[in-house]
Amino acid sequence: MTSDPRPPGGTTDQLDHVGRIMAQWAVERPDLDVSPQGVIGRLHRLSQHLHDELRPVFAAAGLSDGDFDVLAALRRAGAPYELSPGQLGATTMVTSGAVTKRVDRLEESGLVHRTVDPDDARARRVRLTDEGVALIDRLFEQHMANEHRLVAGLTDLERTRLAALLEHWGRLLGV
Repeated sequence: MTSDPRPPGGTTDQLDHVGRIMAQWAVERPDLDVSPQGVIGRLHRLSQHLHDELRPVFAAAGLSDGDFDVLAALRRAGAPYELSPGQLGATTMVTSGAVTKRVDRLEESGLVHRTVDPDDARARRVRLTDEGVALIDRLFEQHMANEHRLVAGLTDLERTRLAALLEHWGRLLGV
């Protein structure tokens, strides 16, 4: 049995994009419960919108969001702001090849440099330069201001509940 995606007492022209799609499916396939689209479809649309809203902060500094991710991972690691490429891959959830490309770009820009691992001369470590620390500190402040702007329409309680629900769902899905 499907749930009616229309607002109580409302019409489909009061629905958002996903709600209109769900209403169409409710007519065409009333035998299917399309209610998961209310969550997944909206999250998918929000994800793309958020990505589009977050990217300009990084682009203004000449970085991709992946470059920002590497700089942020190194900064979060604490002084001396260095990790192995494997640690970077684990914390940024990308392949070793992607880490290498990102580190190459960031090294060419003077934001990181590679050092020899003191425990294994065959291994390398990636460390933020002073310029890299200054840049990520400035960009992270801008990034957080941007994220605050994006969630400003939600109350503190709504943000807390949404974060908890998303964390719970992610754990259930193993992500």
